[in-house]
Amino acid sequence: MGQPKRKQSKQRSRKRRGADQFVAPLLAKDPTDDTRHLPHHVNPANGMYRGRQVIEVKN
Repeated sequence: MGQPKRKQSKQRSRKRRGADQFVAPLLAKDPTDDTRHLPHHVNPANGMYRGRQVIEVKN
């Protein structure tokens, strides 16, 4: 296995790790009741997907 020729600096390591920060998921807005849900997923609040009722939600 290859060995590094020089020690990697703290600044270089921290720059790389800084790019791995958590990013909040993008949320889609439901046009029927303005709730937020993951895009391309069933809305858990009302059971709608692409304008159709796909699951029955018990309140």
